[in-house]
Amino acid sequence: QVQLVESGGGLVQAGGSLRLTCAASGRTSSIYNIGWFRQAPGKEREFVAWINWSDGSAYYLDSVKGRFTIARDSAENTVTLQMNSLKPEDTAVYYCAARRAGVNYDYWGQGTQVTVSS
Repeated sequence: QVQLVESGGGLVQAGGSLRLTCAASGRTSSIYNIGWFRQAPGKEREFVAWINWSDGSAYYLDSVKGRFTIARDSAENTVTLQMNSLKPEDTAVYYCAARRAGVNYDYWGQGTQVTVSS
């Protein structure tokens, strides 16, 4: 089992920045990839970014490229999502999720609220 806890959400004005952290515990040696997802009110959950645990390669949703940066600290078992130039449309509950090799995301955190005011 892997446990994930997100932190760092909050209220920020448009153009501001926030940094989200996902702390992993438990069987972290089984983690292949950690992703960030978000869900806005009345909308489907969407992928935001992921990072491979072993080599740090990353992939982003087109609308956040150049504004968001995902990074991992293998020693601390954390993944961060640095969010700059935030827009009101970034408002959502943000979740981190972990997956093992060959398996879809099956470990999820409880989520953290990000609200961007215009």
